[in-house]
Amino acid sequence: MIYTQTEIDGVWVIEPNVFTDDRGYFMEAFKKEEFEKNIGEINFIQDNESKSCFGVLRGLHYQKGEFSQAKLVRVIKGKVLDVAVDLRQSSPTFGKYVSVELSEDNKRMFFIPRGFAHGFLVLSEEAIFTYKVDNSYAPQAEATIKYNDKDINIEWPIAEEQLVMSVKDRQAVALKDAETYQ
Repeated sequence: MIYTQTEIDGVWVIEPNVFTDDRGYFMEAFKKEEFEKNIGEINFIQDNESKSCFGVLRGLHYQKGEFSQAKLVRVIKGKVLDVAVDLRQSSPTFGKYVSVELSEDNKRMFFIPRGFAHGFLVLSEEAIFTYKVDNSYAPQAEATIKYNDKDINIEWPIAEEQLVMSVKDRQAVALKDAETYQ
């Protein structure tokens, strides 16, 4: 696997070695020893999966305080624009974001450490999205930042009227009003 740190400290793009032949392909999607050698110790405790149609924007989600989660995300089917927003006040990149296209074709993975908000936009007809997390879901600690927050200024590649979002995501708070990390 190739591990590439992005311009935001702690956020990584991982490109697996994919072996193809006339039967299809094989790849290692996660190898703890190799991951920890390159990025650091992690204890993923749960795998999640979602299916979404074109234009679905999920995010920008995070869990507050002790319930914060690190995530390793990838796309099994389709294509998404995946986004991580730095919510660490002590970071020189606080409020900045990094994005990467994840698809069934490029098989990239995206590691987002604790202290970040996360979201993705489906760019294909449908997408199956999977992610590992290192902490349990805690509804009382759930938080959402506006996908179109002017201070973050994410460049989403489709028109606003094409977005399909939950009520919760549409009613999210601005970064300046959000509870962030020290």
